[in-house]
Amino acid sequence: MDENLDGDLSLEKIARLAYYSPYHLHRLFKAVTNETLNVYVTRKRIERAALLLIHHQEMSLSEIADKFGFKSDSVFSRTFKKIYGQSPLAFRKANASNFSKISKVNSNNGQIHFITEAYLYNITHLKNWLNMNATIEIKELPTFHLAYLTHIGTNGLDLAFQRIINWAAPKGILTRAETNVCRVFHDSFKVTDAQRVRMSIGILSPNNFAADKSIDFRILEKSKTIVGRFLIEPLAFEKAWDSLFIWMNANGHQRADVNPFEIYHNNYMEHPDKKCMVDLCIPIR
Repeated sequence: MDENLDGDLSLEKIARLAYYSPYHLHRLFKAVTNETLNVYVTRKRIERAALLLIHHQEMSLSEIADKFGFKSDSVFSRTFKKIYGQSPLAFRKANASNFSKISKVNSNNGQIHFITEAYLYNITHLKNWLNMNATIEIKELPTFHLAYLTHIGTNGLDLAFQRIINWAAPKGILTRAETNVCRVFHDSFKVTDAQRVRMSIGILSPNNFAADKSIDFRILEKSKTIVGRFLIEPLAFEKAWDSLFIWMNANGHQRADVNPFEIYHNNYMEHPDKKCMVDLCIPIR
């Protein structure tokens, strides 16, 4: 669904593809996501549009509305304003250089609030911090195989990581060359509520994995990627991502329509200062 937001994602069509009745798919989908399918699709389309408004200034509002199947600019603008509390044009102007959380409308009381606790940084400070805490390269990353579990939201993340490690460790997978724990982001904390952000918590390897029904598998295609190598405390991850996106924009790069991800190179609990050695990866055009 996330890869076909510009197409027909009606309940009837998705139910047919998934081999469920519309009634059962509706119940199952809401049980897993806490949203109806229609609400989910609309939210994802508007959130994806918000990212295009920020990262692709060359695209007009009409192009973005058409890309995600809105019948008119006015329908797109009304739907967008319900979620973000402002028109797409006002949102683009307000967030052109904003690397903090983006405000959304609280569906309960109609008031604008921040997705999570405000995390505002001075851009100059972030650039200086990045220079002191990261090495940055643009690399052609190869095709990777990913064995993963899906996790939604920030609660229970430690348990999700432990589950994937418990799956991989007895099989000796983590001792293989160039094999690392990984996290892929299917949503952006910039535009999605933290408790709705979907992530793949997994093991990344250049080699394929043996079939196993207890786990999911996918391929990350080779890509031109900004790779920022950091040695940081867990609480500094948001700061690291913000600074890396600032670097991307300052150096004239455009994010590709591919999910960003993290590659971990150590167990931070075993580090004397409890720091993570991690690559933050942004695929670019």
